[in-house]
Amino acid sequence: MKAFPMFLQMQGRRVVIAGGGEQAAQKCRLILKTEATIRMLAPVLDPELADLHAQGKIEWHSSPITAPDFANTALVFIATGSRAADASLQVLAKSAGAIVNVVDQPHLCDALTPSIVDRSPVVVAIGTEGTAPVLARQIKTRIEEMLEPRLGDLAALAGRLRARAAMHLAPRERRDLWRWVFAGPVRAKHARGAERAAAEMIKSAIDNKSFGAQLAGSVSLVGTGPGAIDLMTLRGIQRLQEADVIYFDAKVDAGILDLARRDAERVSVNAADGPHAFAENKLAGILVAEVNRGRRVVHLVEGDPASFARGSRELETLMANGLDCEVVPAIASSSTTQERPAKLCRAV
Repeated sequence: MKAFPMFLQMQGRRVVIAGGGEQAAQKCRLILKTEATIRMLAPVLDPELADLHAQGKIEWHSSPITAPDFANTALVFIATGSRAADASLQVLAKSAGAIVNVVDQPHLCDALTPSIVDRSPVVVAIGTEGTAPVLARQIKTRIEEMLEPRLGDLAALAGRLRARAAMHLAPRERRDLWRWVFAGPVRAKHARGAERAAAEMIKSAIDNKSFGAQLAGSVSLVGTGPGAIDLMTLRGIQRLQEADVIYFDAKVDAGILDLARRDAERVSVNAADGPHAFAENKLAGILVAEVNRGRRVVHLVEGDPASFARGSRELETLMANGLDCEVVPAIASSSTTQERPAKLCRAV
């Protein structure tokens, strides 16, 4: 990853756009969606920008551009329509300490403009580090189709109710509340336009803890399959993102753990012989204790969990304690030849 994605705070800050033509107008339309002050630097403005200036929506400085014009800015866009002029202005902006984006010259950019899916305050940014903007737009189109138009309003409603939830619910309960809100009937009701009813459902759930059925502990044995991140199953990724604690085999690719929730606890289980190796019966007992605490547990194993005798013994222990358990099979690998113990587990 050459470019690190980050959202900049724009409220009360200034964005400078050098240029007065169509390229500059494109950047201006983008920044108008934020709460930043926009200052245009150009001898003349095209009709669209001139109209925005007349409405008081943007500032305009028509005098010759100097380095101080770029000082104390959140971001600078350089879009004069002339590659040579843009390169000269980039030097001026950099001398003023600005973060610079030069249109169509990624080698001169500190920041790259992503394709954006806007369901404010839900914003999805897609970048290809300047290599494939057409691909970024194709991905944007797919995400636009996935996210309902009212989703941002639901996120804003959740934001207004966060303080209420914090007063009544423990951290784990809050996670379960919002998982219930965004994955269940509240979201569906809100998407149909019943905002008030959705809000009442959330308030009632907070006050009465009526989503309590979501709080039961569980354990999932999740396999990595051949080991590549893009070969993880969708259900396996979902369990990683829901887990409170993840026990993982030493040989599991660290990149797969990046798919998990950032605040999930991670515990390495050294499958090889050594001073830190977990005895199988000890690990099974630990999983039982975690589930009894009401935690969602994932044991992430290399390959397919149902292909290992160890996985079967863990299931035996869990089921003997009357606990909810799940095996999430991995994508089969051609190198896996062991048979699955069909009597002990049911893949779901």
